[in-house]
Amino acid sequence: MVDRTSPVTEDELHAYVDGELPIDRVAAVEEWLAAHPEDSVRVTAWRKQADAIRARFGQSLTEPVPARLRIEALLRSGRNWRAIAAAVAALAFLVGGVSGWMARSTTEVVAAVGDPADDLAQRALAAHKLYIGEIRHPVEVGADEAHLSPWLSRRIGTTLRIPDFSAFDMKLLGGRLLPGEAGPAALLMYENGSGDRITFYLSKLNHPQMAFRYYTSDHVAAIRWVVGDYGYVVSGPADKMRLKELARAAFEQLENRAPPPANRSSNEPLVSRHGG
Repeated sequence: MVDRTSPVTEDELHAYVDGELPIDRVAAVEEWLAAHPEDSVRVTAWRKQADAIRARFGQSLTEPVPARLRIEALLRSGRNWRAIAAAVAALAFLVGGVSGWMARSTTEVVAAVGDPADDLAQRALAAHKLYIGEIRHPVEVGADEAHLSPWLSRRIGTTLRIPDFSAFDMKLLGGRLLPGEAGPAALLMYENGSGDRITFYLSKLNHPQMAFRYYTSDHVAAIRWVVGDYGYVVSGPADKMRLKELARAAFEQLENRAPPPANRSSNEPLVSRHGG
């Protein structure tokens, strides 16, 4: 059964564990965890990890700062700036060890060996990097939706609704057929007036439903999710918030058949072909 609600993000799962999730999202996250055992297992593991960290370093939050590490003492000592910087880093760990560890970046994800959903994201990123630089042949079939959608739908085994990213000033260039792990994959490419590009990738995937997950590779990134029997990936430069907006727009259009979001300012840059 397809989940018709907007998927819970990786950030929301971490905020739920840390007790920082907005009240109006708690019920949605708990419903998501009840329906997605894999994410529930991850959340349980994060909580155990957080408890272990607090048990090990929690007392450092109430410990006084050692006299030798106080900034005024360092400045009076005449030490060079490298020594002071090192001491400040140590002080930051002592004072904020627990919170600093729990606030670590979770955006750069390394694919797990053998995980089909991670493999899908890596394939999508590889295809993105390969084709966004093409000038004459970026796509196999142009943006004739009357032909493009039926052709790709027949090959990937599902009715393909092509996401509309015009609200982000991105125009469909066309698409191509690619080999995937569990069958053919479709890659759609979009471009704005400055020549900046993003791609949307989907392929059949025998895997439980999964929330948005963010991956980075060099100067590009992707957000993938799994719904039903298919995995989906939006790729572009490593701008997490913008990719999340694109992924949410695609999800809502594909699953809820919602209209695209309101138009953005034409002067607001979105993505860069070279990851800038």
